Amino acid sequence: MNWQDLLISLYVNICQYYETGLWMYGHRLSNNAAPDFTDEEVLTIYIFGIIQKRSNIQDIYTYIQDHLKAWFPTLPSYPGYVQRVNRLYATFPALVEQILEDFPQQGVLAQVGLIDSMPIVLANGRRSSKARVASEFANKGYCSSKQMWYYGVKLHILGLKRQGKMPKPDYIGLTPGAENDLTALRPLLPQLHDLELYGDKIYADQTLKETLEKEQNLKLYTPVKKKKGQDELAFADQLLSTAVSRMRQPIESLFNWFEEKTGIQMASKVRSYNGLIVHVFGRLAAACFLLAFNP
Repeated sequence: MNWQDLLISLYVNICQYYETGLWMYGHRLSNNAAPDFTDEEVLTIYIFGIIQKRSNIQDIYTYIQDHLKAWFPTLPSYPGYVQRVNRLYATFPALVEQILEDFPQQGVLAQVGLIDSMPIVLANGRRSSKARVASEFANKGYCSSKQMWYYGVKLHILGLKRQGKMPKPDYIGLTPGAENDLTALRPLLPQLHDLELYGDKIYADQTLKETLEKEQNLKLYTPVKKKKGQDELAFADQLLSTAVSRMRQPIESLFNWFEEKTGIQMASKVRSYNGLIVHVFGRLAAACFLLAFNP
């Protein structure tokens, strides 16, 4: 799909979503309830800018102003556009939900789930101890896979496996950076039944596994943890751990693809809670749109 068709498709889909319920997240009770520059255009510009690999809102605005002003003739000033984007912060998560509801079901294995998380970094290194941006939600956490302390939040995704493709995101959550992955998963578990769920070692809890399998026919598979004082795993446990890791590799690929396409992981330009929600879910909307509608 060329960029013109992509832009038109994005705009048409956003307009349809807006008419069928998305409007309520940005509804105004004022004399300016129907501005010349529409909310649909605000969302389209931001998400298209992310798809075009513009890293922040200023780059997005400059790109549109320099190259696509004829497509958006009523584009406001930069401060005006920033204000409009941040005002619509609650619309972005709803937009992601709408896109995922329309996600093609072909090849989706509804009984095989893959779970993982990634850090969204507002500040790292020494700055992580002093950062206070979006402090009502973000905090200091540790990413073991990157061996990194950071200040920020954590993005959690449960994806459904697809044959020969990256998983379809099915549940998406955001928690403070210090939140344990298993703790974040627990509120979701009562909604899951008749499912094989694959995760890494952080989700290992033998008692929980037995309860889920007995009560919900939910089988939670994780690599085997070494017991205290154990130098190496038994051969059967090594085989199981390898098999689980291979099964969950697509969810790791999905996170890597999200980062490659949108730069979602680094949020050092964010200055507020609203800006954080725009950064995370605006980029998720861009990635999910590409995943669902751009073959």
